[in-house]
Amino acid sequence: MPGYGDSPPAEMVATVQGRVAFLDRVFQELGMWRPVLVSPSMSGRFALPFLLARGDRLAGIVPVAPVGTKDYAAEQYQQVQTPTLILYGDRDTNLGPQALQSLRHLPRHRVAVVPDAGHACYLDNPEDFHRALLGFLRQLK
Repeated sequence: MPGYGDSPPAEMVATVQGRVAFLDRVFQELGMWRPVLVSPSMSGRFALPFLLARGDRLAGIVPVAPVGTKDYAAEQYQQVQTPTLILYGDRDTNLGPQALQSLRHLPRHRVAVVPDAGHACYLDNPEDFHRALLGFLRQLK
């Protein structure tokens, strides 16, 4: 993600609108219409504003203990009709349950808690993570 990790700071993603526009452009450049967006941790800063502004462009979203969930009100989440799989590890006692508190207001959500997994549940228990993800994807067909 621009501005994170080892990437240089990027002015284009300094604002919420800039991050929405960035993701929109990535999808356009890749020729993706209505993708399913999997969004772990820090990518929530991109995915959540995109979901709230352009959720109709997504076939589904899988927030994996994302950051930034408290930046939005329950009423904002309640307006979103995008199918959602809220995922987190059972040993993620901080960000996973915190994200669930906000994301549970999404009307079309399911929750999957990955056993024996921490914040990076996709690394700690990839088998159960992928089982939950594939089940969600099959349900979208």
